[in-house]
Amino acid sequence: MPRLAHAQATRTLKFTPYTDLVTLDPVVTGNYAVRNHALMVFDTLYGVDDTYMPHPQMVAGHITDADGRVWTLRLRDGLRFHDGEPVLARDAVASIRRWGQRDVLGAALMAVTDELSTPDDRTIRFRLKAPFPLLPYALGKTQGNVMIVMPERLAASGADKPVSEMVGSGPYRYLAAERLQGAFNAYAKFEGYVPRGDGPAQLLAGPKIANFDRVEWHTLPDAATAAAALEKGEIDWWEQPITDYWPVLRSKPGIVLDVLDRSGIYRYARVNHLNPPFDKAAVRRAALAAVSQTDVVVGIAGDDPSMSRTGIGFFAPDSRMASNVGMEGLKDPPDRDAVRRLLDASGYNGETVAMMSFGTIPALDTHAQVVADAWQRCGFKVDFQPLETAAALQRLGNQGPLAKGGWSASTDSFAGVTANDPALIDTMRTTGSTGTYGWADIPEIVELRARYLTAADLVAQQSICRELQAVCYREVPYIPSGITLQPTAYSRTLTNVRRGVPLFYGVART
Repeated sequence: MPRLAHAQATRTLKFTPYTDLVTLDPVVTGNYAVRNHALMVFDTLYGVDDTYMPHPQMVAGHITDADGRVWTLRLRDGLRFHDGEPVLARDAVASIRRWGQRDVLGAALMAVTDELSTPDDRTIRFRLKAPFPLLPYALGKTQGNVMIVMPERLAASGADKPVSEMVGSGPYRYLAAERLQGAFNAYAKFEGYVPRGDGPAQLLAGPKIANFDRVEWHTLPDAATAAAALEKGEIDWWEQPITDYWPVLRSKPGIVLDVLDRSGIYRYARVNHLNPPFDKAAVRRAALAAVSQTDVVVGIAGDDPSMSRTGIGFFAPDSRMASNVGMEGLKDPPDRDAVRRLLDASGYNGETVAMMSFGTIPALDTHAQVVADAWQRCGFKVDFQPLETAAALQRLGNQGPLAKGGWSASTDSFAGVTANDPALIDTMRTTGSTGTYGWADIPEIVELRARYLTAADLVAQQSICRELQAVCYREVPYIPSGITLQPTAYSRTLTNVRRGVPLFYGVART
């Protein structure tokens, strides 16, 4: 690991992410650390502000025709890749096509696209089968697989494997030669970047100003090391301090402990629909009834009620799509005797539940331990299997049985804002083996989400979401486990830290 020096003496920002980069390509994974890395190196056609409204970013603007079925986007002047080549419309189109193979909202956009063309080097044109008003939002969101623009020669390789180079047009260049797997990544300011001259400087919107010559990511071995490094000024920013250190960090006058994303982190347990016992909906319903959201959120975020929410359904509790449909019979704490009766009647035959944990990510590991313990107490035979992050991500893609490296369950999370909208929730992509990890095959959810995208108004959307939640509680594609807030900790010498997600433009040092 590179030696940590005092950060304040340099034009370098030193950051400790919650996990190392298991890949560098944000299209092949929705991993948030990879997303945060990508938003430094690459740029986006649009960018959302703090209210998640999209604004032009790489595009100068757009016009719509034919009742919203034709969108013409115009790239702004001065866009160049880190290798010196100009950003052209064909680069953007190839990037959109690649992204549309993996992202849930991207796939929906591509499904209604009749033609995606480049009338000239700066023009991108969508001809749609039906209006898709979410188009700017899809191209500028922070959730899921972000739609970043890369050179056509890289995007043309397809989305089944990571690209071979990190060539973007964002405010920072990735320094591949300095990478130390599991320990260190570095970025240099891209002198050729031309920021927008307008728009709100919020989240991915507005001018992206790189105030540091260099950004370093130091993946430290444990929380104690990270806390000590932040206090000594050896790092500037610790992305996700664990709960035990929150009181200590709050007491340090030179450190800011702040929640950047007030929508929180939506916690859920994945269940593998391909393998017994979770190939049976009745078993999944028993597994859901066994989980205490209170136990999960207290385990992750402590017992401060301001740092968590329980009673969470399949949509964010304060969103316009939330309802109580299907939640009437759930108890917290669970009635274990009732859960055992559900399990006895479910067809469960004592199969081993291989609970795979991201053992090096504290919140996910704690979540997995709480769920595994709850299931064990209610009659499931659980084999708890903690893995290092890269190994867990690799295994997560295994659709085989347990005997061939498969798995039964795991835990994961996504930004709480994602749960506002079924079009964004990747775990509702229930298309079987072609869907997201867990591979639920629930055609009714697929049909309802398709109807949602073309719903005429909010009332129609809300009605569809009530139907969706009812189906989700019956079929259990995954298990909602509560919402926690995650503070970040950074040196008080840093200013202009943007809300939402960790971003490295705009932030400066006093």
